[in-house]
Formats: sequence, C-alpha cells, structure tokens
Amino acid sequence: MKRTIRYYRIIWLKHDLPAGLSVFLVALPLCLGIALASGAPLAAGLLSGIVGGIVVGLISGSQLAVSGPAAGLTTIVAASIISLGDYKIFLLVVMVAGLFQLLLGLLKLGAIANYFPSSVIKGMLAAIGIILILKQIPLALGYDQPDFWTSGFLNLFSSKHFLGNIGEFYHHITRGAILITLFSLGILIVLQHPAAKKFKIIPAPLLVVVIGIITHIVLTKTRSDFSLKQTQLVNIPANIFAGISLPDFSKLFSTAEIWKDGLIIGLLATLETLLCIEAIDKLDKRNRITPVNRELVAQGIGNVICGLVGAIPITAVVVRGAANVDAGGRTKLSAFTHGLFLLLAVLLMPFLLNKIPYASLAAILLVTGFNLTKPKLYRNMFSLGWKQFIPFMFTIIVILATDLLIGVSIGLLVSIYFIIQNNFKAEYKITKSQQGGIDTEYIKLNSNVTFLNKVKLRKTLDEVTEYSVLTIDGSDCNFIDYDILEIISEYHGKAHERHIELHLKGIEKVNVTAVH
Repeated sequence: MKRTIRYYRIIWLKHDLPAGLSVFLVALPLCLGIALASGAPLAAGLLSGIVGGIVVGLISGSQLAVSGPAAGLTTIVAASIISLGDYKIFLLVVMVAGLFQLLLGLLKLGAIANYFPSSVIKGMLAAIGIILILKQIPLALGYDQPDFWTSGFLNLFSSKHFLGNIGEFYHHITRGAILITLFSLGILIVLQHPAAKKFKIIPAPLLVVVIGIITHIVLTKTRSDFSLKQTQLVNIPANIFAGISLPDFSKLFSTAEIWKDGLIIGLLATLETLLCIEAIDKLDKRNRITPVNRELVAQGIGNVICGLVGAIPITAVVVRGAANVDAGGRTKLSAFTHGLFLLLAVLLMPFLLNKIPYASLAAILLVTGFNLTKPKLYRNMFSLGWKQFIPFMFTIIVILATDLLIGVSIGLLVSIYFIIQNNFKAEYKITKSQQGGIDTEYIKLNSNVTFLNKVKLRKTLDEVTEYSVLTIDGSDCNFIDYDILEIISEYHGKAHERHIELHLKGIEKVNVTAVH
C-alpha cells in the first residue's frame, strides 16, 4: 500500500501536476467563454469545469479525458434557457440530462461508441484541430471582438466574426499581442523538439503563460505602444460565486419542455462524450481503454451535480483531453488537479489570472490544434485507400460546415455505404461454364449472407439463361439470412417453369406459401 501511494505521488508530482496546470490554463477561458455563449452566468461555466475535473475526474475510468462545458452544446443550451425563460428552471433540464446519462450507463448502453469507424474518429479529431486553429487566430492577433467559442466554421464568415469585420480589423489588433503570440509559438515549437526535452524544467504551456504575464506587466509599466487592452486579458469578476442560482424543484412537472430538452441535451452530451472518449483513447500512448458505461455513470452524476449547484451541462472535451495528453498527463489525477486549480484560482487568485493575455493561451491552443490535424495524418489516411479517406474527409468537411454531431453522423453514413457496397461484392461468387453444350452456372455463397444481398442476388438469379443448370452452394456458410432463403425458395418454382435445372447444396428451402 505504501509503495502504491509513493508511486502515485511520484507520478503526480512529475507528470500529472504540471499537466493539470496546463489543462487548467486552457480550460479557464473556455469555461468563461462557453458560459457567455450559452447565455448563462459566468460562474456557471467555471462551476462546470470544477465539477468536470473534481467529480467526474474521480469517478470516470478514463485516465486522460477531461470533462467540462462543451462548445458543441452552446446552441441548444442557449435556446433552452431562452424558451424556459428562467435559468433556475433550466437547471432542472441539466439534472434530467444527467439522470438520462446515468440510466444509460447503468443499462450498459455505452458500447455504442465501439461502432464508430476509425476514419470517422480521426476525421473528428482533425476537424476539431482545424476549428481550434482558426478560432484562435483572431485572439493571437489581439482581435478581441469575435465570439470565438461558438461552433461551426461558417460562423467565421458571418458579419459578427473576424472576416465580417475585416474593414475594422486594424483597429482591434494589438502589436503587443502579436509579439506575445510569436514569442510563445517559438517557445512551444522549440520545446517540442526531442533534443530540447532535457532542458525542459517546467511545462512549455506554463512557461508561455508566465512569460506572457511578465511581458504584459513590463509593457504596461513602461507605457509602451505595444501595451494590451483590458479586453485582451482574462477577466474574472472578484466575487464570481455571488450570483449562483439553484434549481426550482417546484417547476419540475410544470412543462413537458423540461423533460424534452433534458433528454435531447442528455443524448447529445452522451454522444459527444463517447466520441471524445474514443478519440482520447486513440491519443493514449499506453493504449488504455476507457470503460464507457462507467464513463456515462460519471457524466450522469456530474450533470446531476451541475444542475444542483447552478452549472451548465458538461461532456468529455477533446480539446482539454488533447491538451492533457500534450502536456504529459499520465493518470486521472491530472483532470482532478485541473479542477482543483480552477476552484483555488477563482477563490484565491482572480487578480493574478486577470493578467494572463489571451494571446498566450491562443498560442497554446494553436499548437494543440496543429497536433490534432498534422499533414502527416492526411497523407496516412490517403495511403489507406478511398474507403478510409472519403469518410475521413466527409467528416471533416461537414463538421466545419455544421457541427460535431452532424459531421460524425454523415461520416458514419458514408462509412456504412462502403461497408454495404463491400458486402454486396463479398458474400457470393458466380462461376459460368459450359458442359456438353449446356450452360452451367455455379453460385458459391460465402460465410455470412444477409438481407443486404437481396437485390443483387435476385437480379443474378433472374439473369440465369433458360435450359441451363444452376447450382447454389451454401455448404460453407455460417449464416444465411431468412430473406435470402426465401428468395432461393421462391426461385425454385420459377426455375422449373424456365427449364432451369436447380441444385441446392447446404441450403434448406423455407415455406413461402404464406408470403404476400
């Protein structure tokens, strides 16, 4: 027992403590931003991050995933808050969503994540990397106007965002922010090189943030033209928890919309969590697999608590998980540490956090995004062939045009199309020959023949010439679907009328007289 405690203490001090600190620095502005984008109090976003780190982090079986408020839910959360008209009623929706997830986990329905193809998961990761890069570029340049937390690549082209404000862009950028970004990127790139690892005393993201704070203080003290504006710094109110709301349980059965929105948010949060868990598992160099049912139980408990304490809903988040992996996290203690830092920071150090330039955080996220969508990934997927590359690209394009869930759904449908197409080709073989001047056809059924082969098999049988011999061999089949047996049994009568001599091997005819 003592050796185990000592082992985890060493792992925490050497890996999980610095990783947790790095994730905290990434999560802090995102918690605030997602709360703003959702139309919820700022405290709600920070509370979600704290619950996601401390509560879900401890219950979850994932060693590297980090939970918190997710950008993918902002649209539906904002719409629900507006339609219900009271944030206290919306908190009941969050609790219903958590109970739904908890039920899914207890019923062991989390295995749905195993049915998502690798190409779709990789496409999701690459798309998130692209979105991460594009939406940090305005911050990296000191442009403090766009709502860079909303989902959907096309939002960047609207009048409210970076390209829509191109005429006023020069007035919003700051040379100091550009300087901090370039210097930060230089540090991150150099310290990522294998040769620089032995010189790395503190984590690169932490070093970037410290240098950013020092640079901001120096520029402010010297009254330089490069000084940053207040809107280009992290902004945490001094008494952020003063306005915490609690759920109004008296309204639980006041409207069906509470339950409807709860089920929708619960379903979307579940799918996003399962996809993100799958993605983070792929990033784990130790090949650890997260127990998905336990993850749903953890997320469900987390969302119930979020509703109780006035927070917005949470999911496992790829951006934070990827930042955790990138910072060298080893165990779930890094996620717990990030939650603890969030709690301590907002309680004890809001004045210091308010000196962190967004440009420093943007540089960290730019590198994290690049690591998710490296050119090497595209070359590798292309080398695997079109059946892997097309679903991969479809997933990326649709996620960029819409959102994560729609993109993954379309990518999944494209993958299913290729599976079905391959199934059509693979489940039987046809051999044609002539024996004594008589046409002979031999159809060999492979191991498993399903209803997916109905259309092509029926067409093949209809094309058999009259006055010929046809043999259908199913002796090596492990499974023949009833629909296939029905087609072959129906064809038996047609073959006699067309003077086709039909032989069946290993195929049992079924009664088709009752078929209408």
